[in-house]
Amino acid sequence: MLRRDFLATGGLASAAVLSSSSFVLAQTATEKHSFKLKYAPHFGMFKNLAGDDPVDQLKFAADQGFTAWEDNDMRRRSAAEQEKLGKAMGDLGITMGVFVAHEIPWGNPELTSGSAEGRDKFLAGIRESVEIAKRVNAQWMTVVPGLVDNSQQMDFQTANVVESLKQASAILEPHNLVMVLEALNWWANHPGQFLQHIPQVYLICKAVASPACKILFDLYHQQISEGNLIPNIDKAWDEVAYFQIGDNPGRNEPGTGEINYRNVFRHIHGKGFQGVCGMEHGNSKPDAEGEQAVIAAYRAADDF
Repeated sequence: MLRRDFLATGGLASAAVLSSSSFVLAQTATEKHSFKLKYAPHFGMFKNLAGDDPVDQLKFAADQGFTAWEDNDMRRRSAAEQEKLGKAMGDLGITMGVFVAHEIPWGNPELTSGSAEGRDKFLAGIRESVEIAKRVNAQWMTVVPGLVDNSQQMDFQTANVVESLKQASAILEPHNLVMVLEALNWWANHPGQFLQHIPQVYLICKAVASPACKILFDLYHQQISEGNLIPNIDKAWDEVAYFQIGDNPGRNEPGTGEINYRNVFRHIHGKGFQGVCGMEHGNSKPDAEGEQAVIAAYRAADDF
């Protein structure tokens, strides 16, 4: 597919017609940016500017200077599509971020209950995810244990989760893969989920004691659950492997809510963070204008 890229002086470049397709690929008029951190968009975030084709979306993001990507739904794609996307990211120098490692048990206490059936289902998902990670050149995958089990005290539930994660770590360690545990807020999105706070996840990672079990520090969720973002980043630092981004309220791009993302990004960059910062949020405005606003927001927040 032929891609014709050229600059325009307005906010949006003139359309470039693709010779083998009927749709139009639009480009922003700004030059490629060199970001200090590996911010990772997701499929659909730039579809108005890049078109519907996933590979074109990857190419567009790379043209804007983004050097990472994440796709929560990667495990739902066919093996052939995973391989195609993995090759495209490799060719573009894009680091694959997280995908979800298993069918998340949103409605039941799959790991907290300690049931053998729940644990076996979870571990089967982890084994499948090893092969997915190979196809897309991924290192990290997201894990969520499920709901609180109100029939048991929290310490018993914690022990059940730790045991499942130890068994999962034994599967992942030989492949140098890392599951990252995500604490979720109860107040806006995920009431009743077992993992809520960074100190809780930190304790679990210490108990599992494996390089294959680390923290996904979702700044949006934690701003709602407990705030105190930079101090908690520092206290949990040796177990943090991944960040996700979203402003609050609204869960949109930086600058649309109350989090001072420029300071947060400056802080983690100053600590030497080399991993991925997933852009797990929506666009505050619709269509191409909203997509340009996301790009502008990251350039502004990365200006430190």
